[in-house]
This record gives sequence, C-alpha cells and structure tokens, in this order.
Amino acid sequence: MKKKPAPLYRKKNLRDVTTRDYIGGVKAKAKSRRPKAGEEETASVVREIAPLPGVGASISVRAAKAHLSGLLELVAAGREVTITSGGKPKARLVPLQHTTERKVFLGSMEHLKTMPPWKGGPTADEIVRADRDGRGW
Repeated sequence: MKKKPAPLYRKKNLRDVTTRDYIGGVKAKAKSRRPKAGEEETASVVREIAPLPGVGASISVRAAKAHLSGLLELVAAGREVTITSGGKPKARLVPLQHTTERKVFLGSMEHLKTMPPWKGGPTADEIVRADRDGRGW
C-alpha cells in the first residue's frame, strides 16, 4: 500500500491565532446624542432651503426628496416653500387652510333605488371609449 502524500498546507489551530481586535485595547464607542423628534430633520432641511429673488424660500427637487418629512413639518408650521428643478420653480408647497369639510356620501342601495331611472344618453363606457378613440389609443 502506498502512503498518502504530505499535504501542501497544514490546518492551523485557531486557538493559537491572535486577531487584531485583541492585540490592542478595544476602543470604546462614543455615545451619540439622539436628536429629539423632528430636530435633526428640520435643521438639515433649513440648511438646504435657499432664498430665490421673486420666489422666496426654495429647495431643489433632490433635496426635497431627501428631506420630505422635515419639509412637510416646516410647511405645516406655516412656511411656504418652492421646489425648483434646474433653478426654475416647478411647484409650491403651502400649508393647508382649514375649510369646512365636505359632506361624505353615505350612499346605500336604498338611496340608489330612490334615484330616477336612466333616461338615455351615453353611458360611462361609451364616453371612455370615445375619449380613447379621440386620443388614438
């Protein structure tokens, strides 16, 4: 019987291996102060907002996408912001004005039965088809 050839490498005993983490002392991580709700976002958004002559406070589309929640908080607080693309105004964010709420339709089958019957004219399907045909779809 032939002897097996000697391996080209020898398995190392991992107990004898010292990793770099244990050579020097492990550095303690500095605790970071966690910002309060909305504090950091609002501050970073304010840095991105720049005044444009004749337009007012403006922010680029990319910055608005990156800081959308903070931007919405500023607008909800009453500030108007214009979103620009390529230096040109594209949209304006304004705070909502509280108006009287619209009456919600609480329709039911009984209500629909009291409606007058349909007396002709184009159906919704016909209107949609005519619109699509007019556009060349």
